[in-house]
Amino acid sequence: MGSIKVGLIGFGTVGTGVVKIFQKNAEIIRERLGGDVVLAKIADLDITTDRGVDVAPGILTTDVEEVISNPEIDIVVELIGGYEPAKTFMLKAIANGKHIVTANKALLAVHGSEIFEAANRQGVAVMFEAAVGGGIPIISAIKENLCPNRFSTVLGILNGTCNYILTKMTTEGSDFAPVLKEAQDLGYAEADPTFDIEGVDTAHKIALLSAICFGTQIDFSQVYSEGITKISALDIKFAEQLGYQIKLLAIGKNHGDQIEVRVHPTMIPLSYQLAEVDGVFNAVRMNGDFVGPVLLYGQGAGMEATAAAVMGDVMAIARDQQAGSGLRTPVMGYVADSIKQLPIKAMGEIACHYYLRFTAVDQPGVLAAIAGCLGEHNISIQSMIQPERHESDSVPIVLMTHAAKEADINAALEKIEALDVITQPTRLIRVENDPA
Repeated sequence: MGSIKVGLIGFGTVGTGVVKIFQKNAEIIRERLGGDVVLAKIADLDITTDRGVDVAPGILTTDVEEVISNPEIDIVVELIGGYEPAKTFMLKAIANGKHIVTANKALLAVHGSEIFEAANRQGVAVMFEAAVGGGIPIISAIKENLCPNRFSTVLGILNGTCNYILTKMTTEGSDFAPVLKEAQDLGYAEADPTFDIEGVDTAHKIALLSAICFGTQIDFSQVYSEGITKISALDIKFAEQLGYQIKLLAIGKNHGDQIEVRVHPTMIPLSYQLAEVDGVFNAVRMNGDFVGPVLLYGQGAGMEATAAAVMGDVMAIARDQQAGSGLRTPVMGYVADSIKQLPIKAMGEIACHYYLRFTAVDQPGVLAAIAGCLGEHNISIQSMIQPERHESDSVPIVLMTHAAKEADINAALEKIEALDVITQPTRLIRVENDPA
């Protein structure tokens, strides 16, 4: 084949990793493709900072038009992130007939439908393996090797920052704030970690995974997300006593006529494979009707792992071009007229088990009052931990419920927290017991 030319927008951490792959692995790329993939242009506002890689004169530019409007460039790699100007650049590149490779999960989660529709009209590819799970080949697995299956669930630990924090809290018995500070000092957490610790980054990823697993458009505004900032060492201790570990879990479930798409701290059994995913690693567990459960595990972020996923997409497009096959795989893994509009189940309607930690005055009748409120709302108690009395006037009371509707739990908690004997806000953590 003739050489395929690539233009890169964004010369940050991942962009630098992409350049390193072009330079270090040019031979293996050629051996796998039977031709050359050439990095023709790199556009960035800063082209003077030393990134530790040598770039040939004439490749660097501050003018993005030299990438998105260059008739010689076949593939545009977008790595600037965010909504704008990334969206404008991407749509213009598509209009100019360029194939797109991106790691921009936020943009695709919120504006993916518009971008994918534009690509379908123009007959170009949009590939985004690096947007979910870094170096884990989850998107291509769903769209290609696992595509004969109907997926009932997709569960994921999809944010290395949160997983690192929760792992350290579990192993060291520390509370959230000091572990976050340590993660920032080590470079595992951003100076402003809001998107990570509040669950927004994970919500972007599960929105994309659910869309391609279930063949539906996702309205991101309907995706429930809750972060880890309220998790305490005490909750982690009680979880272990009950046989669970706490993870920030992304959950997608297909009920046929509606789906669940949500992110929140979740207690999962210690025997569950996802409970063993520690540190900055990510994992995704899917269940297909024929293949059964599949777990993919690996580095979910970082320069090298993410750059490798980007280059995998570049090479996949190059293979299609080499074979003259056009768009071999639809953007979302489903042909456009097969994409459904499945509603997302409201959080009040979901049903699961719950961990509830009450802080109450240490006096007779408190447990009976709490149990009475739960019973009035059709919530039954599965197990309980009530530590021995100590010097404090308030004591924790920990309950695990049987499966209950979220709306019923919230109604019961509103009544319980109005009791005079409750001294602090109740802590609620959802429990995922079903490995399917």
